Amino acid sequence: MKKRSLVLITVDCLRADHVGFLGYSRSVTPFLDSLAKTSAVFSQAIVAGAPTYFSFPAIMASRYPLSLGREILGIAPGESTIASVLKGSGYETAAFVAGNPYLTARFGYEQGFARFEDFMRSEAFGNIGVLPNESRMWSGWNRQIERWSRKTRVTESAYNELYFRYYQWRSRRGVVSMDQLRRYPSADVLVDQAINWVQALKDQPFFLWIHLMDPHNPYYPPEEALSSLGFSNICAQRALFLNLFWNRWDLGQRRFERYKEEIVTLYDAGVRWVDQQLSRLVDFLQQGQRWDDTVFAMTADHGEEFLEHGIRYHAPGLAEQLIHVPLLIRPPDFSIAKRLDDPFSLIDLAPTLLECLAVAVPESFQGRGLWSQISAGKLPDEPAIVECVACNHPWLVADRVQPRLMAVRDKNYKLAIRFRDQSHDLYCVKDDPLERFPIPADRQKQECQRLWRAAGAHFRQLRERRDTDLALRARFREIRQQLNRAPVETGDTEVQNPLEIAGHG
Repeated sequence: MKKRSLVLITVDCLRADHVGFLGYSRSVTPFLDSLAKTSAVFSQAIVAGAPTYFSFPAIMASRYPLSLGREILGIAPGESTIASVLKGSGYETAAFVAGNPYLTARFGYEQGFARFEDFMRSEAFGNIGVLPNESRMWSGWNRQIERWSRKTRVTESAYNELYFRYYQWRSRRGVVSMDQLRRYPSADVLVDQAINWVQALKDQPFFLWIHLMDPHNPYYPPEEALSSLGFSNICAQRALFLNLFWNRWDLGQRRFERYKEEIVTLYDAGVRWVDQQLSRLVDFLQQGQRWDDTVFAMTADHGEEFLEHGIRYHAPGLAEQLIHVPLLIRPPDFSIAKRLDDPFSLIDLAPTLLECLAVAVPESFQGRGLWSQISAGKLPDEPAIVECVACNHPWLVADRVQPRLMAVRDKNYKLAIRFRDQSHDLYCVKDDPLERFPIPADRQKQECQRLWRAAGAHFRQLRERRDTDLALRARFREIRQQLNRAPVETGDTEVQNPLEIAGHG
C-alpha cells in the first residue's frame, strides 16, 4: 500500500470565528470553505496552551506545554515529534516557518526535519517598519522629558500624544507599500519554497509543515488581499497609522474602539491571503498527481483578541478568542464533510494524523489517536485542557515560573482557574461565548465539580508521566545558550527584547 503524504498548515493568530466554514459572515476563506466540504471539520478545536510558545509543544510533540516544568519552552532535545516519527518511517520532511522566533532551532523545532527554513536571517524581513535609531543626545533628552512628564496625569498624557505623533512621522517617511512595513514573509513566499521542495521529491512520501504569520500583528496584508475584500482604500500609510495607534498602551478602550473595524479588516485580509496561497498550493499538488495520496490539515496555534475583554493581541490567557481555533483534516478518501461538534484538543492532533497515515504513535505522546472515531463521525465526550502561565517575556527564564492558568473546556462549559489567587470562574460558552457573565457559585455546582475532577485527573496524569530526562535536556540546552550568550536573531540585527519584533508569540 502506497504511503500517504501529509501537509500540515498552521496559521498564527487565526480565530475559529474568522473562517467561513465555522460561520464567519465575511468571505475571507472561500478556498478553505470549499475544502471543508470533503473534510473532517472540528467546530470545537481547542489549543493546549496559548500563545505560540505554550501551544506548539502539543501540536508537534503531543505534550502539554507545562508538563516538563514551567521553565521549559519548546521541544526538548531528542523528544519525539510528528516530524521525527515520520522521518524515521521513511518520509521526506521539510518545514517553512514565517519568521516566528519561538519556532526555531533555538527551541528544538528543527528536530525531525531534513530541511528547516525559519526565515529568521532573511534580509527582506524582520527589521522593516522599525523606527530608526535616535542619536544618543536626542535619546537622553527624550528620557529626561519623559521622566518629567510623569509628574502629573495631564503632562504625561500630553507627552504620550506628542511622542506618538512624532513616532508616526518618523516611521512613515518613505513608506509607499505594505511590503515595506511587513515584518514577516507573506504566505506566497513560503508556498513558493514549499512547491519547489515538493517538486524535487518525485514520488517519495513527504511531511510538509508550513507556519504562516499573515494574520499576526502588526497587520500589513498585501494590497491584493485588501482589494479582494473590497478595501483597496486602506493604503500603506493608513495601515501604518492604524498599527501604531493599536499598539499604544496609554489609552482607554473607548479610543481603540474607533479603529477596531479597520484593524479587523487588516487582520481579515491577512487571513484572505493565506486562503489564496493555500489554494495555489493545493492546485500544484493536484496538477502534480500528489493530492490524491495526501492528507491535508489546517489549524492555528491560538487566536487573537480585538477588545472583547478590553484586550488586544494574544498575551497568555484563557479567553475563547485565544483558545478556540479552526481545524479541518482532509484525507484523500473523504467524499463528504464530517462535522464534529464535541471538543477536540490539539494535544490529540499529532497522534490522530499519524493514525490517519497508518504510522505507529510513540508512547511518549500524551494525546491519543482519534482517527477511527473521527471516521465514524463521533468524538469522545471529554473536556479539553488548556494551560499556560502569565508570561509576557518568555526569553527570561525567571519570568516563566509564574502561577499557572488553566481551563477545562467541554462542549458547553468552561472552568477557568487562576492559581495566583486560587480563584475560578465557570462560564456557559454555549450561551455566553464572550464570557461576560460567570455563573454564580450557587448554580451549576454539578458541572463545576465535574470539570474540577477533570483538572485533578490531568495533574495526576502529568505527575505519573513526567519525563525528567527530557526536562533536564531542555534545561541544559538553555544553560548552554545562556553561557554562550546566544543572540536572538531577527533579520540581520540583534535585539534585546524580541517581543518588540514578534508581539506576544
